[in-house]
Amino acid sequence: MTPNLARIPNLARIPSLARSARPARPSRPAPTGFDRRLIAPMIIGSVLNPVNSSMIAVALVPIGAAFGAPPSQTAWLVSALYLATAVGQPVVGRLVDTYGPRRLYLIGTALVGVAGLLGALAPSLGALIGARVLIGFGTSAAYPASMYLTRSEAERTGLKSPAGVLTALSVANQTVVVIGPTLGGLLIGAGGWRLIFTVNIPLSLACLVLGSLRLPKHPFRAPSAHRTPDAVGTPPTKRAVDIPGMLLFAAMLVSLMLFLMEPGVADLYLLGLTAAAGTGLFLRELRVREPFIDLRVLGGNPPMLATFLRQFLSFTAVYGFLYGFTQWLEQGRGLHASAAGLLLLPLSLSALIVSSLTGRREAVRAKLVVGSVVQIVACALLLVVGSGSPVWLLAAVGLLMGIPQGLNGLANQTALYRQADADRMGSAAGLLRTFTYLGALGASAATATFFAHGADTHGLHELALFMLAGAVLLLVATLLDRSLRAITPTTPTTPVSGKA
Repeated sequence: MTPNLARIPNLARIPSLARSARPARPSRPAPTGFDRRLIAPMIIGSVLNPVNSSMIAVALVPIGAAFGAPPSQTAWLVSALYLATAVGQPVVGRLVDTYGPRRLYLIGTALVGVAGLLGALAPSLGALIGARVLIGFGTSAAYPASMYLTRSEAERTGLKSPAGVLTALSVANQTVVVIGPTLGGLLIGAGGWRLIFTVNIPLSLACLVLGSLRLPKHPFRAPSAHRTPDAVGTPPTKRAVDIPGMLLFAAMLVSLMLFLMEPGVADLYLLGLTAAAGTGLFLRELRVREPFIDLRVLGGNPPMLATFLRQFLSFTAVYGFLYGFTQWLEQGRGLHASAAGLLLLPLSLSALIVSSLTGRREAVRAKLVVGSVVQIVACALLLVVGSGSPVWLLAAVGLLMGIPQGLNGLANQTALYRQADADRMGSAAGLLRTFTYLGALGASAATATFFAHGADTHGLHELALFMLAGAVLLLVATLLDRSLRAITPTTPTTPVSGKA
């Protein structure tokens, strides 16, 4: 017989019984579909890097004029951010896999706001480059965190291919990349180049507020071969952090980039340092129990390695055009920064339209083939552009270049989602972004080389040949990759739900 707790005297003096006697407070049920509350912080956080990488394209010439620096020196404003991000993305991705996305997201986005303020107040080119380094590290957190959350939600809901969410991330990033120069040009026209750094402050605050309110402390993770059923709904398993591996990786990239920015016989020792650091990284990662970059996993996953290669080749051409063509418009064509930004609007529109129309259809191989062919045509068209070319021809080149911008990045992101192990989604997403930024670093080094004495038409044509070679290699790599045929389109089984 169950006792009547209401008749027990002094019940309030018995805390355990008092709590059990109260009716349980109903907990908020988890959404049956993808939790739409996550989408806003995911998208805003993931666009922090592209907005900073694209707006600077139209600011390089004004910044150079302000500090009396040639293009070979202002190129470090591009390279510094990408070098920091190329190192930071896999590092932070590894930390996301280890500690979960929330705290890394909040720390990274806060750093972006601080760096934006420092950049707006920078008294010299060196200080400005330092601010760009901080921005690179700060923006390294949001994309791995977003991909981790996407995979976590897919496991919770049983959604095999959350194409809508992946498309939203890709479209947002692609759109910001191509709109960035136009926005940057308008800001420079309104108040000078320092305004492009202050944009980071409100974006950072938005990320901090939304991230604090909406990102889960313990995202759902389903059991797998590496986790027991008890791990469901608990924080990720804490793994050792491979600090020596991270340092070797950073040393390899930094020494390589220092050589590529100003190649010469006197700097060949940098290639030696690159080889030494790379060899040390290879040997360590094969021996350590919890490697920073699991070479055994990568070696056993050739399709994912092919995806990394395609990402590198694709974005070498994309960023070569973004930085090289934009500088040429200002110096070789004599346009103001705001006019150069407006002339890139066709690029923005075509990339946005293509991404939006094709986003929900995986069709990875078809997108890559079409994207690489159009990229070849656009790079070839650059060879006939000159200082006297009509505006419609310049806009047409941008229009064509936006098509592969809208296709290739989305296709590679979808391929990675299908190829990567769920336990290492953060690390894999970080590495994908690393290869994106390695392409940007290659493009920046090429731009510095071909524009060593100014952004003239001859240098633009040399850059176009460089980009054309990369686009041809992208097409060949796509046609030879038979694994892409195995990525068949899947139909989402669970709709996106919840409040935005």
